[in-house]
Amino acid sequence: METALYLPVKRFLEARGFRVKGEICGCDLVALPAEAAANGESPVVVIGELKQRFTLELLLQGVDRMAVGDEIWLAVRNSSKSRKRAAGRLNDRRVLKLCRLLGFGLLAVSARGRVDILVEPTVYKPRGNPRRRSRLLREHQRRQGDPAIGGGTRQPIMTAYRQQALAVAQAILEATSAKPRDLKAMAPDAPKILLHNVYGWFARIERGLYGLTDAGREALKVWAIG
Repeated sequence: METALYLPVKRFLEARGFRVKGEICGCDLVALPAEAAANGESPVVVIGELKQRFTLELLLQGVDRMAVGDEIWLAVRNSSKSRKRAAGRLNDRRVLKLCRLLGFGLLAVSARGRVDILVEPTVYKPRGNPRRRSRLLREHQRRQGDPAIGGGTRQPIMTAYRQQALAVAQAILEATSAKPRDLKAMAPDAPKILLHNVYGWFARIERGLYGLTDAGREALKVWAIG
């Protein structure tokens, strides 16, 4: 599973001075500098994509991420037991050349979690997508902790929005009912969350007062909140 590559790559990037979080806006992992950017400048955005094998799909994912990331890393499982030689496609000079042409970094991750750099990322800057980049930055900065393991595809993702919605649900459960303004301290988007009710967790009892639905109570059990 790609998730097995996540922690080794996360540790690799953390050693380079980045804060890493998994499953951000469709990216297996996103890393921002541990130190805040000076003078309000936009931080360097590092994006990583994980695969068991080097495939066309992995390359296409990397190409797609170029519009929002400054540094793209592709990480692939290395089945070779030798420290000096990678296995399969990772040992193909054409693959390494292609990564250099695209500006991608390429990592080989062993079964024991060793990370070897095959290609360092280089400067290649296509036309960016400011809206997608802003969304990615906002999600990384607002998400509490690192609740999602990068590389997963079958499980719902604990997004910043879901975290806030669960906090709102927990507060309502403890108080039986609540007003949006009373919940903003713990969840800044509480009024919007209650109004749009994306997950169907909340029920309007009367004007400005909300309670929990059965779906909301079940969500708190599923996500082990409280």
